[in-house]
Amino acid sequence: MTAPFANRLIKESSPYLLQHAHNPVDWYPWGDEALEQAKKENKVILVSIGYSACHWCHVMERESFEDESVARLMNEHFINIKIDREERPDLDHIYMDAVQAISGSGGWPLNVFLTPDARPFYGGTYFPPARAHNRPSWTEVLNNIHGAWVERSDEITTQAKTLTEHLQRSSDLGQVNKNETGAFFFSHKDCDTVFQNIMKTADTEWGGFGNAPKFPQTFTIQWLLQYHHYTGNKEALQQALLSIDKMLEGGIYDHVGGGFARYSTDREWLAPHFEKMLYDNALLINVLCDAFSITKEPDYEQAIRKTIGFIERELMNGFGGFYAALDADSEGEEGKYYVWQKNEVEVLLGEDAALFCAYFDISEKGNWFEGGHQPSNAAGKNILRILEKADLFAAQKGIGQEDLKIKIAACLDLLLEERGKRKRPLLDDKILLNWNALMVTALCKTASAIDDGKYRDLAQKTFSFLIQNFAEKDGVEFKHTFKNNEAKYPAFLDDYAYLIQACIHLQELVSDNSYLIKAERLCDYVIENFGDEETGFFFFTNSIQKDVIIRKKEIYDGAIPSGNSIMAENLFYLATIFDRPDWQKRAERITGSLRGAALRYATSFGVWASVLLRQSYGVKEIAVTGKGYELVRNQLLRCYLPGKILQCGGFQENSFPLLQGRNFDAEVQIYLCKNHACLPPVDTLEKLFLLLEKEA
Repeated sequence: MTAPFANRLIKESSPYLLQHAHNPVDWYPWGDEALEQAKKENKVILVSIGYSACHWCHVMERESFEDESVARLMNEHFINIKIDREERPDLDHIYMDAVQAISGSGGWPLNVFLTPDARPFYGGTYFPPARAHNRPSWTEVLNNIHGAWVERSDEITTQAKTLTEHLQRSSDLGQVNKNETGAFFFSHKDCDTVFQNIMKTADTEWGGFGNAPKFPQTFTIQWLLQYHHYTGNKEALQQALLSIDKMLEGGIYDHVGGGFARYSTDREWLAPHFEKMLYDNALLINVLCDAFSITKEPDYEQAIRKTIGFIERELMNGFGGFYAALDADSEGEEGKYYVWQKNEVEVLLGEDAALFCAYFDISEKGNWFEGGHQPSNAAGKNILRILEKADLFAAQKGIGQEDLKIKIAACLDLLLEERGKRKRPLLDDKILLNWNALMVTALCKTASAIDDGKYRDLAQKTFSFLIQNFAEKDGVEFKHTFKNNEAKYPAFLDDYAYLIQACIHLQELVSDNSYLIKAERLCDYVIENFGDEETGFFFFTNSIQKDVIIRKKEIYDGAIPSGNSIMAENLFYLATIFDRPDWQKRAERITGSLRGAALRYATSFGVWASVLLRQSYGVKEIAVTGKGYELVRNQLLRCYLPGKILQCGGFQENSFPLLQGRNFDAEVQIYLCKNHACLPPVDTLEKLFLLLEKEA
């Protein structure tokens, strides 16, 4: 049976846009056709932005965009544009800022109204089909906007111009304290202040930071681990590990199949919105690797392996690329794929069911009720979570810890097999350069922490896939998204920043300096095409891109790290590798200008705070040369050593300052340097760590 409607989105490749391709709304994709039509007809543009795994995006589609009477109203009075925020994060950033300026809040679905020249003047998030929750109905909004445009278009045009000017000023880093000198100085006392400010928001009972909804805040956790490394502060380590442990015990972690949902709706990490995003899992693998390197806790290694297993099983395309996300909903119901009723578990597990249900808080009543209440006469839904540590639980049940572990693992395997028979959530099968580059770094860190060659091989395979499918012929110009064998849209700053970061991690892992050469070329390209010479920061969009009303500079470390903060890290690192003092000065300039912001609001500037922390305590430059250097390198990579620059080689490499003048024919030599001034070499890691303690 053919769908009764088909709009212009039918020709798109984005799964999110294709979800709307059969709406009665006459949706356009963003592009010249829609923008020119708006000017020609002098119509208001409605831009509706979302993503495939967004629960409330689906709700608004069902309630409004599939309603023919609503669609007639939209088609008659507006030029309607649908945007996948993951394909066009540049547009999402601009119009999200606009809605936040208008209403004080934002989120998805994002619905924003533009003048025919694409300037925003009104917007919001979800609008219900009928007035509810102090929100006007969607049809009320449409009628009011159309009426205002007909009666007061000049006034609206002026309002839109004023708002656009405000967005431009904000993008010029007006939020950075103008009293900051830009001088690059961050004292140990400043680091202590950052720690104190972080702990003011820390949940010391359930881990994490702030109240519900709770996001993982991996950058804050990583900062605490680094701060503990430099200072020995036990409270920092305790809060970081508590946050990781509570997430691993909670429902945000998929105990059956591995991987993490995007965030928890409650303080206790029980009930997520069930979408699984590639970037979240890559960033959580990173922090798990750091925690494992410090503690050697087997549960962390298991979570790393299981999460990568989920990504390989459900998000990998077979050639090294990784898909974007899995939806929260299946069969029109949020979380249906992931939750369990007690009787299901009992049938599956038989005599082991009682132990399993007790361990994972599974009951007849259930522990999660969509909408906050349990339907009458309905079996309860359960999200698997652990409320008792394994050792205590085993003691209470009179079973050995190892026996408990074996039983639980076998039961989880049975649940995974059974779950595989359910209808899976929608897969968003576009491949994004930035998220895949984050995954390369995560795989490199895994291969380093666990020393497993299969993760090293996968990291290199994924990187090769990105180069082969996203790069233009010159090898430095990239596209952002890939699907159906076609790469689309000019790459953004974070695409390049994360790719350079991946090059650095690959070089440390395999000692192939071609990755550094690639990183240097990409940095030159970013400086030329994204750089703002007035401030030293980088624009989010390439200078060649012309379809945005402003070029923003993203500096906040939010769900993913700011492209600017990662570029600061990259420039500091590569300035040493290639002896580029101009890069060093640029990194110092932009990082120094954010010193005050990172000091006061570290949870919003987590990566920046880490850069400042490392520079405050000093960067460790380590070179390993000589016969059998690989073994020493791999042992060194298993150690937790933030703030290091590592370059290794078994043959003469005169072009790199850290490797110049080394003895490559002798037995292993390990050099510790600062600012290209090196101490006498040592021949064991034990001696290296004695030097590190002395130099601390």
